[in-house]
Amino acid sequence: MSRGRGKLFFSGPPWYTCPVQHILTVSQITGLIRQNLESAFPQLQVEGELSNCRPSSTGHLYFSLKDSGAKIDGVMFKNRLPFLAFEPRDGMLIRVRGRLSVYPQRGSYQLVCEEAELAGAGDILAMLEQRKRALAAEGLFDAERKKPIPRFPETVGIISSPTGAAVQDILNILRRRASGIRVLILPAPVQGAEAAEAVARRIEYANRWKLADVLIVTRGGGSLEDLLPFSEEMVVRAAAASAIPLISAVGHEIDHALCDFAADLRAPTPSAAAELVSASRTEVLERIGDFQKGMISAVQGKLERTRLLIKPFGMDDLERGFRAILQPVLIRFDDAKEDLLEGLRGRIDSGRRRVELAAARLEAGSPRAALERGFSVVVNERSGQVIRRGRDARPGDRLSIRPLEGVVHAVTEEGG
Repeated sequence: MSRGRGKLFFSGPPWYTCPVQHILTVSQITGLIRQNLESAFPQLQVEGELSNCRPSSTGHLYFSLKDSGAKIDGVMFKNRLPFLAFEPRDGMLIRVRGRLSVYPQRGSYQLVCEEAELAGAGDILAMLEQRKRALAAEGLFDAERKKPIPRFPETVGIISSPTGAAVQDILNILRRRASGIRVLILPAPVQGAEAAEAVARRIEYANRWKLADVLIVTRGGGSLEDLLPFSEEMVVRAAAASAIPLISAVGHEIDHALCDFAADLRAPTPSAAAELVSASRTEVLERIGDFQKGMISAVQGKLERTRLLIKPFGMDDLERGFRAILQPVLIRFDDAKEDLLEGLRGRIDSGRRRVELAAARLEAGSPRAALERGFSVVVNERSGQVIRRGRDARPGDRLSIRPLEGVVHAVTEEGG
């Protein structure tokens, strides 16, 4: 791929070739297009006129970019929208950075935008991004530095142009919601070459003399150039160093300045900043009443549940309950005892019978029993051999004949 006069040129073989006989599914051809298109345009910048700009219910921003000869659809996902320095509107000339992506379900392609800027504002945004990274590296934007905003401040300091609409919005809301709050206006220009120094001096002055319980640095909306004083390094450092909790309410919801990151809290609008530091008396009383009702209801509910829980624990109920639990256990215990004794008796009787049978067998096999029946044991006195057959004895052998009692000696006259 090569470039020439603002156009893209491709050289080399086509992305995909195959025989005509090869049949692709819709998913396969779409996958090939997606693979090659997204790899060919991983990052690019496109400039064009914004049209058909429509935020979706999911928070994403869908739009089209067009020029005199063509149009391309685009999307910026909601996680990137907070970094926009302007409010997108149809007819704006913008420059976006992103990549091409294919949406297979619709068979279409679109530009997935990571960044967007007004055409001509790129140098300013690059400078602000570089400054933001440098200040963040110093830890000026760390969450650990943030201080809580007091819910019921006695004095609110407002650093802004006293004639601006932002101050009037804050005053109106404070009069309506919490008229007892003391308001101190610290005047400073909010636009122009002297604005940044004046705002920084007011922040330092309020801290030196401890003039307020909370500070609001604010101005109304404006262009990127109008909001630049609130991104100057001196203002960011003053906001970060403020011992008094500080709220940054610069511009509208989509506007951003670097002092937003250094402040203890960013409010999307000046009116929102006023609401954050003022609790309506009516709302507070209503919340206290709701808490009281909730506590009474919770205590009463716990008492009623406790009564229901302890009701079954009277003496009679306890005794009946104990008996109902114990009686089945005792019955099972008695049954188990009888079964155990019966089993032991059976085992003893069986063992006794086996012993008697073994004794009878032993007795029947005893040599003494044979001797009692008249049998004798004949032993050759010379060799000690028991004579079992006639041929075991020779003529002249001396024999010992042992009946049940005593011994009889004999001499063999004839053997065989």
